[in-house]
Amino acid sequence: MSGTQAVTATPVQVPKEKTALGGRTGRARGPQVGGKAPIWVRIVLALICLAWIIPTLGLVITSFRPKDDANSSGWWTVFTSPANFTRLTLENYSEVFSKADMGTAFVNSLAITLPATIIPILIAAFAAYAFTFMVFPGRDLLLILIVGLLVVPTQVALVPLLRIYGDLGISGTFLAIWLAHIGFGMPLAVYITRNYMATLPKEVIESAKIDGASHFQTFWRLILPMSTPVLASFAIFQFLWVWNDLLNALVFIGPGPNQPLPIALNQLLGNQGQGWQLLTAGGLFTMIVPIVVFLSLQRYFVRGLTAGSVKG
Repeated sequence: MSGTQAVTATPVQVPKEKTALGGRTGRARGPQVGGKAPIWVRIVLALICLAWIIPTLGLVITSFRPKDDANSSGWWTVFTSPANFTRLTLENYSEVFSKADMGTAFVNSLAITLPATIIPILIAAFAAYAFTFMVFPGRDLLLILIVGLLVVPTQVALVPLLRIYGDLGISGTFLAIWLAHIGFGMPLAVYITRNYMATLPKEVIESAKIDGASHFQTFWRLILPMSTPVLASFAIFQFLWVWNDLLNALVFIGPGPNQPLPIALNQLLGNQGQGWQLLTAGGLFTMIVPIVVFLSLQRYFVRGLTAGSVKG
């Protein structure tokens, strides 16, 4: 070429977009979260729901059936004829309240369950804060010892505790069963609460220290409000366990003026199994409070239990 110099264009290498997991492309090709579940998953879930609902439905229907009908046919026969619905009655409920004094037993159950639920939560929250945000000699060893108590059956402590309570003169009192439930529920409460607090941002604690807040102020004003999900989750566990517990109630309270609902229900059943239809009415009555508690706190349930299980 005359007067000009040939220019050779070199191709520009455009870097390929990375498709590492977590990148834009990787996310596009990853599984869709929250998509429609396969049909077999929905069938399995429907069967599980039916397995829970059908016995409860049978309990409700039997609680309204007369004694002769309950002893002669199954509860599902109510649906075979519309006339069967006219035979439903409230006789079982009136008999339960007259024989077992369910009103007094209900008050006793509340008097046992509320302190046995609230006190372990407060103590476990204090302990979890110390294990998470405070450094002291033997901290890890003490935590391992507390968590190791989860594998110890509570039944092995019943006889020693009963002898100690007898020496102290508190057998058959609310204090005896309060102390028993607090001790039995403490390891799980500390373990769950500590795992949750370990996921809380450390910057909040450092900022509180810079502002001159004490450990108690940091715990009460910052950590405790942020730990509401896990505290509510354990409250559900502890409340249901204490409310429905029969073994510890028989050992530490026994039949009498302080008996809770499980003992009152147990007395409705005769020595030869007669009167079982009354248990359905009494059992349905005792289910009301646990259902209300669970429905009130269920929004915190999964969040509180899964926090701390995966880190990163």
